[in-house]
Amino acid sequence: YRQWAKKHSFESMLPGDIKARKEKAEQAQQTINSHLTERKLAERVIPYSDKLFKRAAIEWLVATDQPIQALDHPKFQDMIDVASWATNGVKIPNRRATRTEIMRIFKNHLTRLRTTLNVSCNLVLCAASLHLIFQHRALLLVAQ
Repeated sequence: YRQWAKKHSFESMLPGDIKARKEKAEQAQQTINSHLTERKLAERVIPYSDKLFKRAAIEWLVATDQPIQALDHPKFQDMIDVASWATNGVKIPNRRATRTEIMRIFKNHLTRLRTTLNVSCNLVLCAASLHLIFQHRALLLVAQ
């Protein structure tokens, strides 16, 4: 059977032959694996040019239906200044990360506002209490 299979380029399906082929394949794979190392693909960073930035800014304006004045907005310019410090491109957060960060900032703002208002309210309550005490004393002095 083995001679016939070899003569007709047929793979032998005998259990021993199948096992031998698997072992040979595993051995070949092991020798290849020892020479391979996994590398992460580097993200493609496009070198900066004023012309490229101008084109990207105009395309952004048009694609997002922004007014032309958006490029003059101080927050937009701050964002561009921050991005210009990057040496390996800029990672833009996805929707979930952006939403989470907005909610965190808003919560912190509310907490600071609540603290500020509590302090202000406490001062106002103290001032009102002192005013009432002085008025009460003044009434007591007048009554005597």
